[in-house]
Amino acid sequence: MPGTTLTAPSPTTCTPSRAARELGLNRAEFELAVQLGRIRTVRDEVGSGRRVERAEIDRIRADDGFPETLRVRVRLVTTTGAAALMNISPGRFARLARLGLLVPVRFYLNRYRVVVWQYLAEEVEEFAARDVNAHLLEGRTPETLRSQVAAGVDLRARNWRGRHLGFLLRDAEGDPWARAGALAALLPPDEVAAATESPAEQARLNRLRPVPPRHGAPGTPSADIAEELMTAQDPDEIMWLRADLEQALAEARAVAPGEVRARSGRPSPASMPRRPGPPVRPQTPEAARERRRLLAWLRGRRSRNAAVPTGAGRSDGARTCLRGT
Repeated sequence: MPGTTLTAPSPTTCTPSRAARELGLNRAEFELAVQLGRIRTVRDEVGSGRRVERAEIDRIRADDGFPETLRVRVRLVTTTGAAALMNISPGRFARLARLGLLVPVRFYLNRYRVVVWQYLAEEVEEFAARDVNAHLLEGRTPETLRSQVAAGVDLRARNWRGRHLGFLLRDAEGDPWARAGALAALLPPDEVAAATESPAEQARLNRLRPVPPRHGAPGTPSADIAEELMTAQDPDEIMWLRADLEQALAEARAVAPGEVRARSGRPSPASMPRRPGPPVRPQTPEAARERRRLLAWLRGRRSRNAAVPTGAGRSDGARTCLRGT
């Protein structure tokens, strides 16, 4: 109609950076919310990344107390901050965390390369609010727990690996090879090699292994510490992960490549539009004769080269190039 302005429809999905801005989160908070399942994402139809549906953003923004409630759900605290929330000493909280009663969600290395564990403030407050945990927050620590602390029990790294594996498996999203790669990311290299059937299969797993959280450039002490925390240490933990990896590999080998793409939501090559090829031009008689003449010349040159001894007729520079030195 005259005088009517037509506007393009808004896209149904947006990039993670755009979604984070609209939800009032920084990059770290947004990534954690996605890992925890607080923000649902979908695979990018074009690339291999993730996108957020507009309906998901609208759902979160419609929650009561937005955006404060969302920030509270992804708020992280260290040992000192968690102890303050529970009204106990940092030493007591550290003992509870070493015994596996509270599970860290992230870590970082301070300037002394000491591992600083981070916990969800929401989970810390829920732990303190349960009546069943009251005896752990005041008075003398039970003897069974004190003996474990004295023996050097520290389950923080192992529990973090278990939680991180859950994040990786959620991101695998029905792709059996991606699931196997997530399990392989937590195992020592020799265990991964023993679980695979061929070097090609091992190389495929290595390509799919998610990288550990970045803490310094590769090869630096900080990066080595992060990689060590990412790798299973206890024999029973390794055995459990190895069994899961073997099962995931068996499932991956049994699934056809096209079915893997269908499960993971990635478009298969057959369904993707093909680029138009060069136009096919009709061949004239002159062009056909020229093509036959060129093929005959090439056959004659190949026959002459076959009669020359190896290395003859070539300069030293040519032989050097062929050796690849």
